[in-house]
Amino acid sequence: YRDFKIRYAQTYIGLFWAFIQPLLTLLIFIAIFHKALNVDTGTVPYPVFALSGIAVWSYFDFVMSQSGNSIIGAQSLVTKIYFPRLIIPLSKAILGLTDLIVSLIFLFILFVFLRYAPPLSAIVYLPFFLFLLIVISSSVGIIISALTIRFRDLQYVVPFLAKIGLYITPVAYPATLLPNDLNWLFALNPMTGIITGFRWCITGQGIPDQTLVIYSVFATAFLFFTSIVLF
Repeated sequence: YRDFKIRYAQTYIGLFWAFIQPLLTLLIFIAIFHKALNVDTGTVPYPVFALSGIAVWSYFDFVMSQSGNSIIGAQSLVTKIYFPRLIIPLSKAILGLTDLIVSLIFLFILFVFLRYAPPLSAIVYLPFFLFLLIVISSSVGIIISALTIRFRDLQYVVPFLAKIGLYITPVAYPATLLPNDLNWLFALNPMTGIITGFRWCITGQGIPDQTLVIYSVFATAFLFFTSIVLF
């Protein structure tokens, strides 16, 4: 609750920043991938396709970076009173839901503006992929928060890796465009299956590869138990 209050405190437009950030990212993706590179997204309008990926990745990026620095940022609290320390990084996963909800509202506005009516047959699977997203984001954040206590360089490495991850994950382009000889490499990224599945639930197009989804489930479970033990 404290983090939510101070996040947009003393800003002129407050929570509206949560709308501006995905909008600017979307405009950049449209200019580069849609207009310049002519990325084909089939029957799904490119703005809808891209924003569905941006919403997922932005949540993952936020939770990972905020959780990673959460223990260091709360040193004064940690040293004064005993409480389950795991609450600190986990709280970032709840805080990040605010921006995710704003992105989904923005996505709905795009549906109306572009007159795109997606089939709703896959929407029932959306809670499953949202659950995977929250768990894997929290798990990676918890691992980084534990390691950052000993290795402070991670404070600078993680944001850099997040920027790289944005482009090696099918956020702005479909996974089908990946080179066949590199499919195994991209499949090692559990976010590939989660983003593909989330996009399928939202747009009704592009059924995710079952192998990718199964790998994402096992990778999420492994990272979760590893994070708890390491923390």
